[in-house]
Amino acid sequence: MRLSGRVVAITGASAGIGRATAELCAKEGAAVALSARRADRLNETAATVTAQGGRALAVPSDVTSDADMRAFVARTVEALGRLDVMICNAGIGFHGTLAETTPAIARRLVDVNVLGTIYAAHAAHAVFVRQGFGHVIAVSSVAGRRGVGGMSLYSATKAAQVGFIEGLRTEFLETNLRASIVYPISTPTEFHSSMIRDFGHAAEVDGPRQTVGEVAAAIVECIVSPQAEVYLYRKAWWLAVLSVVAPARADRLMQKYARGRRPPRSFSGDGDKK
Repeated sequence: MRLSGRVVAITGASAGIGRATAELCAKEGAAVALSARRADRLNETAATVTAQGGRALAVPSDVTSDADMRAFVARTVEALGRLDVMICNAGIGFHGTLAETTPAIARRLVDVNVLGTIYAAHAAHAVFVRQGFGHVIAVSSVAGRRGVGGMSLYSATKAAQVGFIEGLRTEFLETNLRASIVYPISTPTEFHSSMIRDFGHAAEVDGPRQTVGEVAAAIVECIVSPQAEVYLYRKAWWLAVLSVVAPARADRLMQKYARGRRPPRSFSGDGDKK
């Protein structure tokens, strides 16, 4: 029970990485506060945690609303007494060329992936400062370290999370506040089924993958022993290095991972978070 006595808040907790992280944090002894738009799915997550002997608070809310995130944090502290960790996990994807990326799509991705992270972190930060401790963890993507063809806008939003957390780490030096970023590779979740719902297409995905359980385990380890960056797939770290020292070579390497669309009817049902 390495997280006994701690309170962990998670956005995007109704499915995928968020739900797996909630369940594992609870098994490690933490009380978990859960945020997502879908109240029914969020309540299912909370019920699963409770059935397994954990403590869970479900607060239906939208990360694109600053007021919602402040209310989520306030409700967490009111019900659970404190807040130790804010995991900024909520995110959406879009696969398409620049020509296919409309301004409306761009705004939606920025609202959820970038502003959603900032709003959640900002609301938690106010509590952390009063307490004198706290930890912000953003679930980004390896695409945030190296842009991927066919998902340039998504890559940009994930890179924005990286810059935000890097800035917080510097800001938090010499304090008891921490900031970390996690870089998953492709992970079977509802990520692509959500893309079909929101944008009407699925995408071809190649390359290595990992499970939601592996990502959740890495996040828990980061809570127990805070790290600046968490690479679940070691080669992704070398890709980040290559992108700095030999960007043209990295471009050629990444060509084979460029995203292409496919009709929703050919979609198998397993999504990916990357």
